[in-house]
Amino acid sequence: MAAEDRHQQRQQRLKDQVDARIAAATDMRGIVMVFTGNGKGKTTAAFGTATRAVGHGKRVGVIQFIKGEWPNGERQLLEPQGVEFQVMATGFTWETQSRETDSVACAEVWQHGLRMLADARLDLVILDELTYMVSYDYLPLDALLTALRQRPAHQSVIITGRGCHRDILELADTVTEMRPVKHAFDAGIQAQQGIDW
Repeated sequence: MAAEDRHQQRQQRLKDQVDARIAAATDMRGIVMVFTGNGKGKTTAAFGTATRAVGHGKRVGVIQFIKGEWPNGERQLLEPQGVEFQVMATGFTWETQSRETDSVACAEVWQHGLRMLADARLDLVILDELTYMVSYDYLPLDALLTALRQRPAHQSVIITGRGCHRDILELADTVTEMRPVKHAFDAGIQAQQGIDW
């Protein structure tokens, strides 16, 4: 048998397997995705999905925890396209060093999160850096899980951040763990606007 024939047969078997999986996927509902791990790219992956959703005419809402007031390229691009952003705006918790200030700021922005998670007009809600709010006990885990379970059936949610709680991982439909292999910052290269933020 010629190499081309063997290749064609392998590709046909692969096509048959993919087609069977597509045919078996009949459930149509929103999903919960988690981008976690110690590697770079969690927020970037979330905003890539948001950009895709907006490009298909979907409505998106964003809650950003642990972000400051510095320029945000994703926000500058997506907000004019109708994407609502609510930002905790206290900056990194290691900068504020105030549990009380961060707890109050988290509670305030979480109210917008609850509103978005109950809004049937939104197709996608991003809860960026949410995992820290749970691990620092600024946001009760039970309140988050309840809001995720009670959201509109078609609505998808993306949660980002390191050290995601096991109960969130269990509830999620898709979990991606970013693993660091090499990072420019470790070699002394500064974070760059438009690349790192």
